[in-house]
Amino acid sequence: MAKSKVRKKAVYTPPQRSQKVQVSPRWLAPTMVACWIAGVAWIGTFYVVASTDTRVPVMTDLGNWNLGIGFASIILGLALATRWR
Repeated sequence: MAKSKVRKKAVYTPPQRSQKVQVSPRWLAPTMVACWIAGVAWIGTFYVVASTDTRVPVMTDLGNWNLGIGFASIILGLALATRWR
Protein backbone atom coordinates (compact mmCIF):
# COMPACT_ATOMS: atom_id res chain seq x y z
CA MET A 1 0.00 0.00 0.00
CA ALA A 2 1.29 3.48 -0.87
CA LYS A 3 2.20 5.81 1.95
CA SER A 4 0.45 9.22 1.97
CA LYS A 5 2.62 12.26 1.40
CA VAL A 6 3.52 14.38 4.35
CA ARG A 7 2.35 17.95 4.18
CA LYS A 8 5.30 20.26 3.54
CA LYS A 9 3.73 23.60 4.51
CA ALA A 10 2.29 24.41 7.89
CA VAL A 11 -1.44 24.94 8.10
CA TYR A 12 -2.40 28.62 7.94
CA THR A 13 -3.46 30.05 11.24
CA PRO A 14 -4.76 33.61 11.26
CA PRO A 15 -3.05 36.09 13.57
CA GLN A 16 -4.70 36.50 16.92
CA ARG A 17 -6.87 39.55 17.34
CA SER A 18 -6.45 41.69 20.39
CA GLN A 19 -9.07 41.12 23.03
CA LYS A 20 -9.53 44.84 23.59
CA VAL A 21 -13.22 45.66 23.32
CA GLN A 22 -14.08 48.91 21.61
CA VAL A 23 -16.40 51.06 23.67
CA SER A 24 -18.44 54.02 22.51
CA PRO A 25 -17.77 57.42 24.05
CA ARG A 26 -20.13 58.24 26.90
CA TRP A 27 -21.60 61.23 25.06
CA LEU A 28 -22.60 59.29 21.92
CA ALA A 29 -25.86 57.62 22.96
CA PRO A 30 -27.38 60.66 24.71
CA THR A 31 -26.44 62.91 21.79
CA MET A 32 -27.90 60.44 19.29
CA VAL A 33 -31.22 60.20 21.14
CA ALA A 34 -31.31 63.97 21.69
CA CYS A 35 -30.88 64.57 17.94
CA TRP A 36 -33.78 62.24 17.17
CA ILE A 37 -36.06 63.81 19.74
CA ALA A 38 -35.09 67.36 18.76
CA GLY A 39 -35.70 66.62 15.06
CA VAL A 40 -39.12 65.08 15.62
CA ALA A 41 -40.07 67.85 18.06
CA TRP A 42 -38.93 70.56 15.59
CA ILE A 43 -40.99 69.08 12.75
CA GLY A 44 -44.00 68.54 15.03
CA THR A 45 -43.82 72.08 16.37
CA PHE A 46 -43.54 73.43 12.83
CA TYR A 47 -46.69 71.60 11.76
CA VAL A 48 -48.63 72.76 14.82
CA VAL A 49 -47.51 76.37 14.31
CA ALA A 50 -48.24 76.19 10.57
CA SER A 51 -51.75 74.78 11.07
CA THR A 52 -52.67 77.54 13.51
CA ASP A 53 -52.05 81.17 12.76
CA THR A 54 -49.59 81.47 15.64
CA ARG A 55 -46.49 83.54 14.94
CA VAL A 56 -43.29 82.09 16.36
CA PRO A 57 -40.46 84.50 15.45
CA VAL A 58 -37.81 82.05 14.24
CA MET A 59 -40.04 79.33 12.82
CA THR A 60 -42.26 81.68 10.86
CA ASP A 61 -39.24 83.37 9.27
CA LEU A 62 -37.69 80.06 8.19
CA GLY A 63 -40.79 78.77 6.42
CA ASN A 64 -40.35 75.31 4.92
CA TRP A 65 -36.67 75.25 5.89
CA ASN A 66 -37.98 74.01 9.23
CA LEU A 67 -38.47 70.60 7.64
CA GLY A 68 -34.85 70.59 6.50
CA ILE A 69 -33.66 71.47 10.00
CA GLY A 70 -35.76 68.69 11.56
CA PHE A 71 -34.73 66.05 9.05
CA ALA A 72 -31.07 67.11 9.26
CA SER A 73 -31.20 66.58 13.01
CA ILE A 74 -32.74 63.13 12.57
CA ILE A 75 -30.15 62.19 9.94
CA LEU A 76 -27.37 63.39 12.25
CA GLY A 77 -28.77 61.07 14.92
CA LEU A 78 -28.72 58.18 12.44
CA ALA A 79 -25.13 58.97 11.48
CA LEU A 80 -24.18 58.88 15.15
CA ALA A 81 -25.99 55.55 15.52
CA THR A 82 -23.59 53.96 13.03
CA ARG A 83 -20.70 54.81 15.40
CA TRP A 84 -22.35 53.20 18.45
CA ARG A 85 -20.83 49.96 19.71
